[in-house]
Order: sequence, then C-alpha cells, then structure tokens
Amino acid sequence: MIWLLVAITLGIAELFTLTFVLLMLSGGAIAGAIAAALGAPLEIQAVVFTVVSLLSLLGVKPLARRWRQNHAEPAGAMGLKALEGGTALVLEQVDNHHGLIKIEGETWTARSFDGDQVLEPGEEVKIVEIRGATAMVWRQT
Repeated sequence: MIWLLVAITLGIAELFTLTFVLLMLSGGAIAGAIAAALGAPLEIQAVVFTVVSLLSLLGVKPLARRWRQNHAEPAGAMGLKALEGGTALVLEQVDNHHGLIKIEGETWTARSFDGDQVLEPGEEVKIVEIRGATAMVWRQT
C-alpha cells in the first residue's frame, strides 16, 4: 500500500511541475507495488523501484522530448517581422522620400531601401524591413 500511496502522491505532484520526472518515479513506485504484491522482500522492491525509475528517466523522457520537438509548432516570425521578406505592389511611385504600396490588401507608406531606386506603380517589390509604419522596399529581380 505504501508504494501505491507514493505513486499517487508523485502523480499528483507531477500535475504541478509538468516535467515528467515525477511521473517516471511514480511508474517506478507502481513497479515496486507490483513486486510487493508478488511477495518480494523490501530490498527487492526498492531495487525494482530504482531500476524502473532509472530506465524510465533514461529511456522514455528522451523519446518524449524528441516527439515534442518534432511535433512543436514552427517558430515563425510574428507581427511586423512576419511581413519582412514578403512582397508588395507599388501603388504610387516609391523613392527615397515618399511612396505607397499594398501589402496583403493594406496600404502602407514606403521608401526605397536603396535611396537611388525609383519604383513605379504596378511593380512588385520585396519588403526588406519595416521601420515604424513605413516599409523599406527593394525592386524584385
């Protein structure tokens, strides 16, 4: 019964830590309880607990970590950074001082990233970076 109480306590504690370590130890305690139910002496129960806990920690946890990494959402850019590298359509001439483009259906002020470029309406441009509320753009090649 003590092994089962230890297993339940560790399982409940795992709910607060979410590290899976206490869950592995809980599995070892359940294995110790099974050994006790089969009539093994206390020393054997402790060895079973230790071996199962270590095997769980060394085997299951790395597998769980690898699965989580393979199934995690890709870390992509968010907000204004997500626009950088995208394309836009020039609505009004863009130069070093003024301009207007359309990004994903929205109108933005724009400036030429290279102060010498003049981009004409209808051209598709690449968004190099966003500075404040102004897109810095470059001619698509």
